Amino acid sequence: MQAWFESLKADFELNFIQGRRWTYLVDGLGATLTITLLAGLLGIAIGVVIAMVRSTYDKTAEGARKTLGRRLFGVVDKICRVYLTVIRGTPVVVQLMIIYFVIFAWSDNGTMIAALAFGLNSGAYVAEIVRGGIMSIDNGQFEAGRSLGFNYVQTMRFIIIPQTVKNVLPSLANEFIALLKETSVAGYVAVQDLTKAGDIIRSRTYSPFMPLIAVALIYLALVMFFSWLVGKLERRLRNSDH
Repeated sequence: MQAWFESLKADFELNFIQGRRWTYLVDGLGATLTITLLAGLLGIAIGVVIAMVRSTYDKTAEGARKTLGRRLFGVVDKICRVYLTVIRGTPVVVQLMIIYFVIFAWSDNGTMIAALAFGLNSGAYVAEIVRGGIMSIDNGQFEAGRSLGFNYVQTMRFIIIPQTVKNVLPSLANEFIALLKETSVAGYVAVQDLTKAGDIIRSRTYSPFMPLIAVALIYLALVMFFSWLVGKLERRLRNSDH
């Protein structure tokens, strides 16, 4: 037992203490959180816009006159559908490499490009979450808005969106957690995120166990923390219903 403990201690010192290799994990964690936060904000912005376009088109489909504006709006809706199909139908790591090596081949800012790629990917899933929330609101709410003299935009802003946000917040929080784990492939485009940091340590010490376990435990701790926050959010929302 003592020999095993001494071996574990030596392995820990080799991977993290010598050469201050623990700083790789700290820097990688910072990059991972930065990418996740920026991508999450971008994904919410894209998702809300697309969700409003698609839900508005669907809810106003019946009885709508085929005006020029309606046709143009239909084109926008089809563009949104294509975006959702392409993004949800292809792996995020492939999207990341296309954006880095093809679209932004001239740039070396891997962190920002990764945030953009993951934000575009997350936006497709956020859009469906928010659209589902909007479509779940009873049509009577829209009629109530019109009875108050609101137009469609005002009804969405003051009546529908506040209810939708309350309904989809837990799902959006879970999407953020999924996004956090998805950023582990950012190392494919030379971004030194948390996973890449563990890989760098492993390549220098030729000792895979300790750095990989450390990376896994850090991800686990982050997910548990954010899951705890989501749980508190869900309980607060349930209590506010009473």
